[in-house]
Parts: sequence; structure tokens; C-alpha cells
Amino acid sequence: MVYTKKSPALLIIGVIMLAIWFMADSGALSGYIEHLGGKKYKYFTELTSMPLYFGIIAALGGLWVLFGAHKEGQLDYYSSAIAGGMFILIIAMLVRWFIAPEIAVISTMMGKVGDTGKYIHKLLGLNYVVIGIVAGIVIVNVFRVPEWAENGVRLSRLGLKTGVILLGTLYSAAELKNLGGLSIIMIGFFVLGSVGIVLWMGARMKIPNSMGGVLSAGMGVCGVSATVAAAPVVQAKSVEIAYTIGTILLWGVGCMFIFPIVGNLLGMSHVQFGAWAGTGILNSAQVAGAALAFQPDGIETLKVAEIFNITRVLVLPIIVIWLAVWYVKREESVTETVNVGRVIFEKFPVFVIGFILLFALSSTGVFAPANHYKGKYFGNTTESGFKESKVLKSDQRSVLSAGMAQVQRQDRKDALQRLIDNGKVMSIEDDDALRGLINAKVLSSDANKILKGAHKAVRHTAKKIKAFREWITWLFAFGLVGLGMQITLSSMKQAGGQPAIIGAVVGSLKAVLSLIVVMMLVSETI
Repeated sequence: MVYTKKSPALLIIGVIMLAIWFMADSGALSGYIEHLGGKKYKYFTELTSMPLYFGIIAALGGLWVLFGAHKEGQLDYYSSAIAGGMFILIIAMLVRWFIAPEIAVISTMMGKVGDTGKYIHKLLGLNYVVIGIVAGIVIVNVFRVPEWAENGVRLSRLGLKTGVILLGTLYSAAELKNLGGLSIIMIGFFVLGSVGIVLWMGARMKIPNSMGGVLSAGMGVCGVSATVAAAPVVQAKSVEIAYTIGTILLWGVGCMFIFPIVGNLLGMSHVQFGAWAGTGILNSAQVAGAALAFQPDGIETLKVAEIFNITRVLVLPIIVIWLAVWYVKREESVTETVNVGRVIFEKFPVFVIGFILLFALSSTGVFAPANHYKGKYFGNTTESGFKESKVLKSDQRSVLSAGMAQVQRQDRKDALQRLIDNGKVMSIEDDDALRGLINAKVLSSDANKILKGAHKAVRHTAKKIKAFREWITWLFAFGLVGLGMQITLSSMKQAGGQPAIIGAVVGSLKAVLSLIVVMMLVSETI
């Protein structure tokens, strides 16, 4: 069978990409970009580079598809995926650069929702990733995937696997020193417990093993990333991944509203609430949202929540190994003895090994200083990346001095005084205190602007990890748009509502039990 279909589609996609690049580079899109955010629009560099490179590739590939000789074989199988890959990529580009920002503009015009202080696109998590999945679902159900793109769509999960591998570069074992013993025990208990309960309920409700496996990872570990990482291990179908991601996002949105209310009613401390949010809420962004909603005038809660969130990420490889063994045991004949060692050796996915390897390399400081978190590290010396031109000027120090009387907390007052005296943030602790001062909004807007500049001057992102992060962004965007194109309404009807029921039960259990444990065992320190 010859997979390459002679079609002008790939050439047309290349021309469209080149047109987008030309209009962005020439300034023809400047008016629309101003509408989408002006100086806050953060995709201009991508707009003036990516469409050019991929447009050339697509155009040349399109000419080859039209006029080349295609024979049956492996080369034909993989090269035929180029058209589908470029089809997915241009959808991801349009969603990321134009559709998602336009939705944000409309959401902002509608105003903030009630007393939440957030716009609806933030509350519902309507970012380019979620919108990309929806776009894929609309395409396959309303228009259907073109025949020339089908092979590329089938291979789109390769993008997700590669993205998971690169996730390993964003974390470092040096973060372990910040994890208290209680956080490790709590996360271990609730992660393993949640995974076990989902698998048990799935067996009782007779849902497919693949559905139970991927849902257990998403509900037990860290949301979407865990779902993507576990899906190949349990051979999850596209619709099962979609059900899991949908359950996680809906649950997280609800938690963002409910957790801060409960925390305030119970008079929880910053540490207690951070521990609860970091344990009970699945998605990382929603953990941060709940923490900041509980304490909008500081970052103490956020830092604790992040500690618990990091712990969950570090547990992910253990869960993947467990699911690999569990899935093979469930799928093999009951009369056949399963060799666990052979399963781990033969069935364990290579991409997770890649994640662990890059995590290990990241911990050595190959990509960034070994104490980094997601590529960012503190440094206020020239050797660590600080530029002397960033030292505060005399007029900036005067603005900060004028606001000193408005600062009540002693730790913030001391940190502010050291900043004024030295012209730069002097320690990580001072940086944390000054970020809390910014959130408290007790100083003037000019003073807060100066503090934000001082923070950015000592917080650096390693160049290598910045590049990795950009690749991860695009690999996930690409893979999830392709995933959406494999989800049909008929397959969703066949799956039924059982995953949502299991997710609701396990999510509620985790939230309630972790609240009880936190109130009993966690005080002002971890």
C-alpha cells in the first residue's frame, strides 16, 4: 500500500505559513497584534520565524508529494506523515497565535467573574492547549480528517512522548532538600492511594484496563502531564485520554473556587492551605491559582503548594512502572505467570526512561545550576548572571524609601531596606519577602514596578532550559491537537460516564481525607 496521497494540500499549507510569516515580518499584522495585546503579545518572535522555516519545509514537501515517485515501503509510510503533521502544526499555530489570544481579549472585555478577581478564560483554563484539543475534535467530527492527513494524525502522539522526555529538564534533585519528610509521606500516601482506588473502582465498574490506567495516573499524580506519560504504557485510546483530561480540568476549576472558601472558613494557616492545595488539587496551574486566591498578598502559601507539587512530579516514574506491570498482568491470561523483571525490561516505555535520564542530567547542573526549578535560579552576582546595570538608581531608591512607612511586616521591611542599601535583592529569602510585598499592593504602582524589576534582575532562566521549555510547549500543542483529531463523538458515547463518576469519587476522597490529615498533622512548618 502506498500511503502518500498526491494532493496539493501540503503545498497550500506551506504557502499559508509563508504568508503568515510575510505579513508578520512586514508589519501587515501589526494592527491585529495590537488588538490582541500590543506589548503584552508574547508570540511575535515565533510569528516572524517559525512560519518561515516550516513553510519552506511544507512547500518543498508539497512539491515532492505532487511530482515525486512514491513506492510502497517504510520510507513512504513515514514520509507520508509530513502532510498530516503540517496540517496539525498549522492548526496549533493558528490556535496559539490568534484564536486563544482573541478569546482572552473577549473574556477580558466581559470583565472579571464575581468576586474571584479572575477572567472567565483564566477560571476555565481556556489556553491554547485546551482550545487545540477542542479544535481537533471539531475538525474530526464536523469536517473529518482528510485522507492525505490521516497517517500524520496517527503518528502525532510521538510529539507527546518527546515532550514528556524533555519535561525531565525542568526539575532538579536539588529541590529534594526543600521537601520536608511530611510532604513526601503525604504525597506518597495520597498518590499511591488514589491510583489504587481508581484501579479498584475501574475493575468493579468493568471499564477497560486502558481507561482505568490512564485515569489513575491523571487523578493520582499530577494531572495532564501524568495522563500523557501513562497513556502509552496502558495503550490508552484517544477518547480515554480526553475523558481523563476533561475530568482533571473540570475538577480543578471547581477546586479553585471551593478550596479557598473552605480554607478561610476553617482558619487554615498559609502552610496548612498550601499543603492541602498541593495534595488535593491535580493540575499545577490550578494549584497555584487556589494558593494565590487564598493568599493574594504574599507567596508563603504558594511556595508550600509548589513543594507538594514538585513531590508529585518526582513520584511519576514510580507510578508509570507500577502501571506497566499492572497492565500487563491484567491483559495477560490468568493462567500465565508474569515475570515482573521481564515486564519492566521489555514493556517499560523508552520515553519515560528518557525523562528519568534528562532529570538525572538536569540534577548535575548540565543545563542550569543544579538548584534550579523549571530552569529559574537565583543569582545576584556578576558570575551568576546579574548585570551591574540593573542596580537600582538613586531615584528608584528614593521612591522605595518614600513607601517604607507603609510596610507593616518586619521581614518585608528589612528586605526592602537591604534592597535600598545595596541596590539589588540580597538573598532568596529577601526575594520571597519582596514578592509578597508586591502582592500585598501596599506600595505605589511605581514602587511595585521597581520591585518587579529588581526581582527579574536576580531571577535568571538558563538558556538551554528556555529552549527546552519552548520545544515542550510546541510538542504538547502539536500532540494534543492531533489527539483531538482522533476523538469522535461516537466513541465518547460508547465510553459512557463511568470515568467521570470514578474521578468525582476519588477526587472528593482525596480532598476530604487530605484536609483531615493536614488539619491534624500540619502546623506552621513542614
